[in-house]
Amino acid sequence: MSRFIVACDVDSTLINEEVIDLLAAAADSHTQVAALTERAMRGEMDFAEALAQRVATLRGTPARVIDDIVGAVSLTNGARQLVHSVHAAGGFIIAVSGGFREILDPIAAQLGLDAWVANGLEIMDGAFSGRTYGPVIDAAAKANFLTAYAKKKRIPLSDTIAVGDGANDLAMMNIAGLSVGFCAKPDVRQAADVNIDVRDLSLVASLFGRRAS
Repeated sequence: MSRFIVACDVDSTLINEEVIDLLAAAADSHTQVAALTERAMRGEMDFAEALAQRVATLRGTPARVIDDIVGAVSLTNGARQLVHSVHAAGGFIIAVSGGFREILDPIAAQLGLDAWVANGLEIMDGAFSGRTYGPVIDAAAKANFLTAYAKKKRIPLSDTIAVGDGANDLAMMNIAGLSVGFCAKPDVRQAADVNIDVRDLSLVASLFGRRAS
């Protein structure tokens, strides 16, 4: 089998939660943030704008809540099996997240992912500043990360699989050899080559042989 790449969204895909909602619960801004998250996932507002508005509600919250949230996050059923299956088949698995690296970094390292990217939460004097740092990881950035990683590994995009659930995943799904909607929103379901409606990521392994050639 030729080398290939699986690119996986994180929130509500690789993990069961939306991390921004957990952060908002700690900041007592859950209702406001949940509404913004839903609008962004459905493509009803610009992701960067939604991200900025959601993160702004975290201002002043002690950054130590990160440890609690990392402990509260749960891997989606089959996540570990998928990573093992990808590596056993000679492939690479990467995570592309519109969430936050402070939570993704330990999860990705624990899973043994090959590469990952996410937004950074700015921390000042031990609390969230209400801003992010670094490039915003929106739909275009997700697609660009997959493209760059595939180029680095000298793997054609036709030998990539993109797995996601929301509007922010559509750009990378559009360029991948095979796009997989994972318990996805309606617009993603319509665009995906394959839809998985059971929360079991190990099912993605059965698709390795269906990559475009």
